[in-house]
Amino acid sequence: MSEAPLLSVRDLSKAFGGVQAVNRVSFELNKGDLLGIIGPNGSGKTTTVNLITGFVKATGGRVLFKGQDITSWAPYKIVRLGIARTFQMVKPFYQLPAFKNMIIPLYSPRVKALAGGKYGDRNAVALDLLEEVGFERDAQVAYKVASVLPQGYLKRLELAKAIALQPELMILDELFSGLSLAEVASIVPIIEKLLLEGKTIIMIEHRLKELFRIASRLMVLNYGRKIAEGSAKEVMESDEVKKAYLGSEE
Repeated sequence: MSEAPLLSVRDLSKAFGGVQAVNRVSFELNKGDLLGIIGPNGSGKTTTVNLITGFVKATGGRVLFKGQDITSWAPYKIVRLGIARTFQMVKPFYQLPAFKNMIIPLYSPRVKALAGGKYGDRNAVALDLLEEVGFERDAQVAYKVASVLPQGYLKRLELAKAIALQPELMILDELFSGLSLAEVASIVPIIEKLLLEGKTIIMIEHRLKELFRIASRLMVLNYGRKIAEGSAKEVMESDEVKKAYLGSEE
């Protein structure tokens, strides 16, 4: 028998007044997959992951994680169950050193439960996690307050906070946004390493070339609807996808 999906999204919908932001979106995600979610601006990508992670309440449909219905659960309950996410707009504690920004995830009930109630040396763990995502420990970057860090390091800090929660499913919302080509190239191997470690990942991205390199499957949204799903080659050959990105030739 095939293994049940880790995540199952069924006819997920969200209306804001008269605007249908997400319209009956369905997909499944197996353990170890990386699903890329792409689409034009305003297509419903972030709203979809907000629905999955409990930051927005659905007006229709269901979200099942490991077979359990988590539709409209509070975000903190969803995190405890094993789903972590990053945000498109980073909002660290700007007056705290980067490694001290790791306090909240490392003190979380999920981490405590996984560690058998023993947190250990959290400062050391924080520094190790930051080094894992590209903070050079010998350059003292991890000890600098977040307010002086460039965007590349703030995005790495956001990723480290998600990793710290030891999730089974990670949702990365435009992790590559605002980064240089060199910065993106240095983060891609980190994502590949997470996949090798058995993590399951959803990535919302506009940087398609880099996403295509690592995604096992893509889903395309437009005006809140799923218009294509499959390999990079399959979705980019879709006439509806071409129209969504390039417009009609008529």
